[in-house]
Amino acid sequence: MASTRKSLPPLKKRSQRNGSADAVFRAFSDRTRLRILHLLRQGELCVNDLLQVIDVPQPTASRHLAYLRRVGMVAARKHGQWVYYSLAPARSSFHRKLLDCLVSCFDEVPEIRQDTARAARVLHSGGCCNPLARS
Repeated sequence: MASTRKSLPPLKKRSQRNGSADAVFRAFSDRTRLRILHLLRQGELCVNDLLQVIDVPQPTASRHLAYLRRVGMVAARKHGQWVYYSLAPARSSFHRKLLDCLVSCFDEVPEIRQDTARAARVLHSGGCCNPLARS
């Protein structure tokens, strides 16, 4: 039986790493990655809070977060047992414009509206990660 698991396109060429246009557009071409980027606009989140909001299996979220890190869209920091993710600072006007697009272009995606409401509830409850570690 063939596997139904979708795999992410490999980043083989150096030009496809660290924010090249084609790799960044691929990052924006996946709904789960869009949801993650949109949530991180609001600030740093730990991986468990992200999982709670987007409601996907942990391996799926990890694959998407790894892709976003490879293309330079997301930064990660580890504090104790928690990993916190945030949007990486824009390194070019192209990168900045794409991040600006997150503000206005994706309000029509139903999951993003639902994620925003779920994120507010998660953060209001204090989230699952140690709030003292957030900076």
